[in-house]
Amino acid sequence: MFEIIKTALRSLLGNRTRSILTMLGIIIGVGAVITMVAIGRGAAEQVEGFVAGFGANLILVFPAPPNTTGARGAAGSGATLTLEDANAIASESFSIARVAPEANSSAQVIYGNSNWNTSITGSTPDILPVRNLEVAQGSCFSDADVRTAAKVCVLGPTVATELFGYADPIDATLRIRNIPFRVLGVLKPKGANSFGQDQDDFILVPITTAQRRLVRFGTRVDSVRRINVQARNRDSLSAAQDEVRAILRQRHRLTDGMADDFNIRDLAEALENAASSAEVMSILLGAVASISLLVGGIGIMNIMLVSVSERTREIGIRMAVGARPSNVRVQFLTEAVVLSLLGGAIGIMGGVGVSKAITKFLSWPTTISTQSILIAVGFSAGVGVFFGFWPAWKASNLDPIDALRTE
Repeated sequence: MFEIIKTALRSLLGNRTRSILTMLGIIIGVGAVITMVAIGRGAAEQVEGFVAGFGANLILVFPAPPNTTGARGAAGSGATLTLEDANAIASESFSIARVAPEANSSAQVIYGNSNWNTSITGSTPDILPVRNLEVAQGSCFSDADVRTAAKVCVLGPTVATELFGYADPIDATLRIRNIPFRVLGVLKPKGANSFGQDQDDFILVPITTAQRRLVRFGTRVDSVRRINVQARNRDSLSAAQDEVRAILRQRHRLTDGMADDFNIRDLAEALENAASSAEVMSILLGAVASISLLVGGIGIMNIMLVSVSERTREIGIRMAVGARPSNVRVQFLTEAVVLSLLGGAIGIMGGVGVSKAITKFLSWPTTISTQSILIAVGFSAGVGVFFGFWPAWKASNLDPIDALRTE
């Protein structure tokens, strides 16, 4: 077998230009398949990472946008949800593990000679498990701090670094909108999400403190921008949504026929839909790129047929000195497969390189999977066998006498 491969390589190297042009279709096809699949998988993982950053089994409840002009606004632009709504959901539902309302704003934060503009999130202690947050240093505020609207806070790692550097921030007093807040703790870093947004650049405060001192949202002081609802498990997501809708409709006195004045979004369902769409996109991109492999395979077949015509006398000599038809078939099949595999190897390097370049220069996430590389290699080898079979068969069926007469 080694001798057959060596002979095939010698034959291909004897016609370098033709061999390179023949491999070009395979190179482009394999590279395109790997790149397109990498883009599709990268998009899917980006969506998964973004949704995972919110927490598991999470349902988001937003105020419905006002509809005074017949056009709907963005989710969360109304002011129909309150802290009492969140408390009612937590106390009256059976399928829900935790509820964490949010009141958000942004502000300039000052400590000594340092200042930093960051986002302020008012919530309850349950925001930590709901949003997959952990305290690395110090502690979080308590339910008692929420009830008394205490002026305490927990810092994201980015804020702690910008204001305190390497100093210990615990029990230090910083100012948010000129209001003094005592630092209770610092969260563990989560880094940037899949969209490049810093997940550590924020400050947590008790939601009542945010509502009364830092956030002005709607006409009611106790309005919230969002309620995070965590179901007990994946199977109870649907029941949790039904319970949230029933509780809020009853509290808001919405009768039959009246539209909800809130929006409910199931992140798990959104994740499945987005991942499914990304998977379909990946398959479609890979299928389109595979056309190049088909074209490359046809090119191999044509070149091999030309090679059979040019080497008819050589084939006749081989068969005259004892080579069997099967030997001739194996040789030409080997040449076709070697062409495909060489083109596939170059295409893999090209596809990986292009994928990395896309991520580096265009900031598009790409994920190169071993599976896509193995599929590309297998496909290129299959192309060589499939499209090389007919030329090999034709060569093996030549009559030795007629072949020797060929000039």
